[in-house]
Amino acid sequence: MGKFYITTTLPYVNADPHLGFALEIVQADVIARYHAEVLKQDVFFNTDTDEHGIKIYRKAQEEGKEVQAYVDEYAAKFKQLKRRLGLFDDLHFIRTTDEHHNKAAQEFWEICNKNGYIYKDSYKVKYCVGCELEKTDSELNEEGHCLLHPNLMIELIDEKNYFFKFADFQQKLLDYYSAHSDFVVPDFRFNEIIQFVKAGLANFSISRVKEKMPWGVPVPGDDTQVMYVWFDALINYISTLGWPNDKHSFEGFWGTLAHPNGIQIAGKDNLRQQSAMWQAMLMAAGLPNSKQIIIHGFITSDGQKMSKSLGNVADPYQILDKLRASGLSESQAIDTLRYYLLREISPFEDGDYSWGKLKSRHESDLANGLGNLVSRVTTLWEKFGDGKMDLNAKPVHDLFSVDDLVEKFYFHQALQEIWNAVQAANEAVDYNKLWELGKTDTNQFNHVSNQLLVTIKQIGEHLSPFMPETAEKIKNIFKQEKITKAEPLFPRIS
Repeated sequence: MGKFYITTTLPYVNADPHLGFALEIVQADVIARYHAEVLKQDVFFNTDTDEHGIKIYRKAQEEGKEVQAYVDEYAAKFKQLKRRLGLFDDLHFIRTTDEHHNKAAQEFWEICNKNGYIYKDSYKVKYCVGCELEKTDSELNEEGHCLLHPNLMIELIDEKNYFFKFADFQQKLLDYYSAHSDFVVPDFRFNEIIQFVKAGLANFSISRVKEKMPWGVPVPGDDTQVMYVWFDALINYISTLGWPNDKHSFEGFWGTLAHPNGIQIAGKDNLRQQSAMWQAMLMAAGLPNSKQIIIHGFITSDGQKMSKSLGNVADPYQILDKLRASGLSESQAIDTLRYYLLREISPFEDGDYSWGKLKSRHESDLANGLGNLVSRVTTLWEKFGDGKMDLNAKPVHDLFSVDDLVEKFYFHQALQEIWNAVQAANEAVDYNKLWELGKTDTNQFNHVSNQLLVTIKQIGEHLSPFMPETAEKIKNIFKQEKITKAEPLFPRIS
């Protein structure tokens, strides 16, 4: 029991949602559902849109739109992910242009300033607009471009800004890391951020001159400056809980200094911001740190890094529409995409997407594997069974390890274990020639069929966080007074 909090990062609203963010939010959804459905906790699942910064300001100008109208349009596309990806019913959606968030960001600034961690100085750096981060020479390629955004020119910023005393928190961060051995997962990402902090921290700019870039949260007490997008955006993780006004909600879900409770999930390009910058900001404000940060990899497309210039950025909406056009219902399309992302893509390493791989997973695992199993067993049970399912029958494959794998965020391995049960059950149908057994040996047929039915029931229960619509269809089979032939779970893709 108790409360559980998890948040995704904030996608910029300068482009349509892409498959990489779909992966992140689906992974977070599995964790949220597991804690709500299996552990019976009160879950706060947060996602949001990052709507400030020079990248968005320029994009709106390029399209000839008012900035607020521009971000309203794109925020709506991200909000639709809740329905199109079958996300948790109680998903909370916050925008960094929300009035409450702006006030919370200003309050956070004032606390950090009062505590002595903000000062004004000259700011002269190389800056990547794509990352919204300053870059050292070691972070640039031979052409002097950002490694993550090689098609963008590095810009030089030279102005007076406010700075955050990041360097003051080097030892405090290292001490926190030492006291929380699983603060960042996987381990190799944790080691990466530890080495980054050990190498020394540089204070970073947290404002921009309003005359040059007016789109941002106003700096308290200085109407010539707006907040740097990262400083403003990270605060959403607590402003969504009602901080600073709702102490009960904040402490219940985010936790206390003695017992932090906030779980964050982010891509590997967010490691520094989430596990070092944000943690130092929390320390500066005297607030609890995050409890844990989960870092996932990137998705490539047919082995190539996704890039708008290459035209290979995978759009989850387009994939879902293509699945619908191939003969699947909306719920079947959603669970097919969710299954692919969670089964095919490693939770911590880079993974690859292609339509061919998605179609192959659907055909072999969903249509021919799970769908065939449920259809065969329920059809034969309706024809030959005695109508009384034995809930105490021993399943043909135990699924004891699934929960442990989910708690370690090994989603692909958890699904592998579930599909081991699917395979074992299909093999049992064939080995026992169940279609013949029903005609020749009623007792043995009932014995084997009950084992298979219990296996299917457990598969449905364990699938719930991963493929909620499919799991519900399987659960409904066992809510009937008498089990009858089930509707096909997944058709083949046309």
